[in-house]
Amino acid sequence: MRDDLALVQTLDFFTPIVDDPFDYGRIAALNSINDVWAMGGTPITAMAITCFPKKGLDFSILTEIMRGGLSVLTENKVALVGGHSVDNEQIMFGYSVTGVIDPHHVATNAGARPGDAIILTKPIGTGVISTGIKLAKARTTVVSESIATMLTPGKFAAEAIGEFDVKGATDVTGFALLGHAWEMACASNVTIEIDSTRVLLINGALELTRAGMLTGADKTNREYVGNDVSLDEGIDPNLVKLFYDPQTAGGLLLAIPEEKANELLSELRENYERSAIIGRISTRGSKVIVVL
Repeated sequence: MRDDLALVQTLDFFTPIVDDPFDYGRIAALNSINDVWAMGGTPITAMAITCFPKKGLDFSILTEIMRGGLSVLTENKVALVGGHSVDNEQIMFGYSVTGVIDPHHVATNAGARPGDAIILTKPIGTGVISTGIKLAKARTTVVSESIATMLTPGKFAAEAIGEFDVKGATDVTGFALLGHAWEMACASNVTIEIDSTRVLLINGALELTRAGMLTGADKTNREYVGNDVSLDEGIDPNLVKLFYDPQTAGGLLLAIPEEKANELLSELRENYERSAIIGRISTRGSKVIVVL
């Protein structure tokens, strides 16, 4: 729009992943807004996308979903300007979000460089926990931690992106940790090395994985990255499944020169207690992702 002003636009909606409709609305809102924050942008408006059956469900459920989403939009000074609803047997909800950004200070998945450290701002495991919720296998404490993780906004990371002039960033959502790391490595023409022992998990997620609480994306995400990933033979196969686990309102992957990584991590931990340096960027090798 000007030399120092550009628009960022994104859209995301999905089926319920928690039982409480208010929490579902809140998570859906943050999941959508996070795409703007992941670039270092500022969200300003949102339009709701709603699929809900005309018959068979009480409309108070939809009211709570909308109320939850609006609470998050309001808290983050994002104006709800409209939306669209469709009669559909399967509930789906989300937003199209518009934000603004300085085009000279955009973080993208093409911005990683050899010598950078990789930081992940949140633990992983929301996908398998969502399956555990649907099958009534997830403990209350595990569900609570998963919801709290999803409801931690990405705006603090966006502020850090601007302060530290981070050039390489992406959010970790449906394609899982390895899928989004693969996209970053491909776009940046580098290899990303991940230390499996440093990737933090939501408490209880590994146990649910061992119990078979996987999503359908476990298979599709493996197919997505194909043979571009090298996995050390000694890694627990159930841990590997979590690396392919789709996330909702997940953390950000940030690439920053190693000499600045600890300072950035220290600042991130003021709002993301379980953020961690999980690996490094090297020159492009025979594999796009190497997990040790």
